[in-house]
Amino acid sequence: MTATPLGRDYRMLWSAAVSSRFGDALRTPALALLAAALTRDPRAVAVVTVAGQLPPLLLGLLGGVYADRWDRRRTMALVDALRAAVVAALAATVAVDRAGVPALVATAFLLAALGVLFDAASFALLPALVPAPALPAANGRLQAGTALAGGLLGAPLAGVLFAVSPSVPLTVDAATFALAALLTLALSRSAAGPDGRAGRHERGSAGRSVWREAADGVRWLRGEPTMWRIALLSAGTNLAISALMAVLVLYALDVLRVPPAGYGLFMAAVVLGGLAGALGAGRLAARLGTTPALRAVLLTQTVALAGFALVRHPVPAGLALAVFAGGSTVWNSLWAAYGQGRVPAALLGRVGATQRMAALLTAPVGATLAGLAGAAYGVGPVVGAAAVVFALVTLAAWRALRPGAPAPDDAPPTTAGTAARPGPLRSR
Repeated sequence: MTATPLGRDYRMLWSAAVSSRFGDALRTPALALLAAALTRDPRAVAVVTVAGQLPPLLLGLLGGVYADRWDRRRTMALVDALRAAVVAALAATVAVDRAGVPALVATAFLLAALGVLFDAASFALLPALVPAPALPAANGRLQAGTALAGGLLGAPLAGVLFAVSPSVPLTVDAATFALAALLTLALSRSAAGPDGRAGRHERGSAGRSVWREAADGVRWLRGEPTMWRIALLSAGTNLAISALMAVLVLYALDVLRVPPAGYGLFMAAVVLGGLAGALGAGRLAARLGTTPALRAVLLTQTVALAGFALVRHPVPAGLALAVFAGGSTVWNSLWAAYGQGRVPAALLGRVGATQRMAALLTAPVGATLAGLAGAAYGVGPVVGAAAVVFALVTLAAWRALRPGAPAPDDAPPTTAGTAARPGPLRSR
């Protein structure tokens, strides 16, 4: 990162995101282990998980509104400071053996709710830090850094720290949030404005309700054909991805015969694939263009997922899953960059939040259907069905994102801060 041409402010944002993701990778399994230690009731354990999944769906649009109203740099720093306080309070409660399931549920919900605002502000701030042509590479490096910190460093360390004391991973997580807040504050003031403070230059917004402002973001996205199609395609792929993830551990153990001791190594292939995809996203966009690259990514993922569903040996299955994971990080990087280069700065928070909500709505549906189908027919058919769904989405993408469709990829991006009209991207 020291040699990157993206600038000091980007390095500060990258470091803050990586620090925060490392803490997340420690806290998430710690909460699950704490819940299992407190109760063996699957319903109670599931409530902790659901509490962390609801805020993006319930509060996503509101998070986008306030990301556009407030100074984005200060908003991100304040959110991380609050998250540090929430996790530190839970760590103290755990250390004195006073934690219960309600405390875990409240913590999971609060952190996810604050994360909604942070994600919206971060998505909207990035275009103010790097030039538009560098957005695919910038998003890719963010994806790569968080994958490395979360998948290769944080996840393996979480169990070790939990074994030392259940409060240790939570304490480290609080420290990473505090560090991320300081790094965000280190961004130069000029980097956050005026594009970083959209609310100050959005004329005529004073006195409007938050729901009317949220509706502005929905209308803008709905009126931009290519971005709306990408959001719908993301929803379709998330239906398949969430179904796959819901049964992946059972499929690996029962169908692929991965030994329990080797499951961590099997999943490491996913992290490495995602890391490679994130690092190559910028080059792929530069070579093909964004929308052609998105079509190629979906086709590659379809082939990889079909191969994963057909093979019955851990090694080729792991390689296929790594390719599939790499495609997901490329997709995430490219659709984010596409939107960041076209949405007016004053609407970036709301449009980005609307994209994420539209893409995530199908995730709980896919996981639920996978659980029901897996119980009735086994996990093998679920993975096959996920591959079929992905293939159908890919066919739709080749038509929806074909050359000559509205708003072609070589159209000039919207100038940040202008009130451009909609013209001819959990996100995945």
